[in-house]
Amino acid sequence: MTEPTPLTDTASDPALQRFIELLRQQQRQGGWRKLVLSGPRPGGAAEADLQRVTVRPVLLRGGPVLSFVSRHATKDLTHNHAPDAGLALIAAWLGPRFRHAHFSGSDTEAELRFGKRGGGHLSTKTLAAAAAAAEAQAHDRAKPRPLEADSPYLAALGITTPDGQPVPAMARKWKQINRFVEIVSQALARTALLECGQPVRVADFGAGRAYLTFALHDWLQRQGLAVDVRGIEQRADLVAEGNRIVQGLGLQGLQMVQGDVGDADAAPEHFDVMIALHACDTATDAAIHRGIVAGAQLIVCSPCCHKQLRPQLLSPGPLRSVFQHGIHAEQQAEMLTDTLRALLLQASGYETQVFEFVALEHTRKNKMILAVKKPAAASADRAAALAEADELQRFFGIREQALRRLLAV
Repeated sequence: MTEPTPLTDTASDPALQRFIELLRQQQRQGGWRKLVLSGPRPGGAAEADLQRVTVRPVLLRGGPVLSFVSRHATKDLTHNHAPDAGLALIAAWLGPRFRHAHFSGSDTEAELRFGKRGGGHLSTKTLAAAAAAAEAQAHDRAKPRPLEADSPYLAALGITTPDGQPVPAMARKWKQINRFVEIVSQALARTALLECGQPVRVADFGAGRAYLTFALHDWLQRQGLAVDVRGIEQRADLVAEGNRIVQGLGLQGLQMVQGDVGDADAAPEHFDVMIALHACDTATDAAIHRGIVAGAQLIVCSPCCHKQLRPQLLSPGPLRSVFQHGIHAEQQAEMLTDTLRALLLQASGYETQVFEFVALEHTRKNKMILAVKKPAAASADRAAALAEADELQRFFGIREQALRRLLAV
């Protein structure tokens, strides 16, 4: 049975007018979280492969905007609109292009549905009522995550199935990716990058299959930002595979490049975010140095092996009995290497943390060094960090450390 021709003039529909006024009110009050337009009309004005549009408020340097992410079968497209223009666009689309809208606010949920003949029906509920209705199903509710499981790139990478369900064998990887993006997003909020109005430049050294490269690119675009994200990897087959996915999904501002941290052409001379996960031994030091020299606002490392210091280390006094055991000596080398890296980052003007970023059950390589560039670093702070590094090196007999040699301090 053929669906009736949809009503194209819904501007005067009372339910639509009340819905748009609710959105305008929530926008003024800062209560807007997310709006999803779905149910594209077959044969209507929507593109044939358009599945839905997600609208979120984003604060850019030029002011607040509504960020529209259009989900197509093989790609996502992002467009930003001033709030009034965005609301006008939503009002024009509802009815002729989309039959369903679901709005989530800080204290309100609203749902607008259009019937086959065009009439709108609006239902709303307060947050308290919504919470009570959902309480019985709370144990089944998925943990909120920064990434959307039905994003096409996740299926292309084998993380999820085509219908957006995590592949069981990749469940741990899915958690790691979300945790990584969560950490980076929180760190980025401490910089000016999300509001600078300029493209955010990211260099991911040793990207591998580029799970994290794709995920961070996706998250940044969902914030309404222009991006230049490069996944840098030595293995030609992984670079080719990543670029095939980029081209197949029509992703903008993302590319895979063959090379390593020592290749000058692999990344721009200056970039904003440096990532190096699981770089072996002194490759982590080279990556940190590259990020410092490039003026990166954010440096994210998850070191792998720690071989350089171990042959140099002394075990002063009563520590000999502790470090005569190989596993303790290995842990000592790891701890001292990453402590020196953190101190040298502090001496270079960064606020630095060293922490476990995922549980040990997911991966043994679970330590992260996170460094955020300070707006201004006092020379006294630099001197104090270098003095602490000097003291550690003298106590443990460390003659050379790769990052310190590269920085020449």
